[in-house]
Amino acid sequence: MENIEILKHAANAISDKKGKNLQIIKVGDLTALAHYFVLASGTNTVQVKALADETEHRLSEKGLRPKRTEGYQGANWIVLDYIDVVIHIFHEETRGFYDLERLWQDGEFLNPDNFIEK
Repeated sequence: MENIEILKHAANAISDKKGKNLQIIKVGDLTALAHYFVLASGTNTVQVKALADETEHRLSEKGLRPKRTEGYQGANWIVLDYIDVVIHIFHEETRGFYDLERLWQDGEFLNPDNFIEK
């Protein structure tokens, strides 16, 4: 599956579950870690898990499984690693603390609305 398709499925899953502050950052020119980071927030640990679960479910329906997942235990920051696309689902407070947008500010910020089906 193409990276853009992964981004679309992830963005729609997050949007449908009312994730907050969805960001898509193209980081491939800055790091070998991934081509894209997807960031989103939930207001509590239940929503954080629901956002991650729905994203993982939608991508598994397309035959994709994450290479690794981290953070389900505490549900403050769940990472779904699809190699070229790494999805970060945060609790709002945790996201503010780590501020990945600032750390990756040299990346290309893509408009998430371009990936969400209306």
